[in-house]
Amino acid sequence: MQNESTKLGLNLKRIRTKKSISQGDIARDLGVSRGFISTIENGKTNPTLSTISKLAKALGVSSDELLK
Repeated sequence: MQNESTKLGLNLKRIRTKKSISQGDIARDLGVSRGFISTIENGKTNPTLSTISKLAKALGVSSDELLK
């Protein structure tokens, strides 16, 4: 079974690429580095609830969509 960080990362990447949004675009929206977005997508970090909420808003989806 995949851990939550991995699931979040896979969902983030899937939604982001489907909408043709780059990691850089998301990073600029959130005011973070592109590398930070990459570490989330690779499941190497556990972002805060606030960050998850901001990611969802930047992608135009619900936080639930990122976490399922």
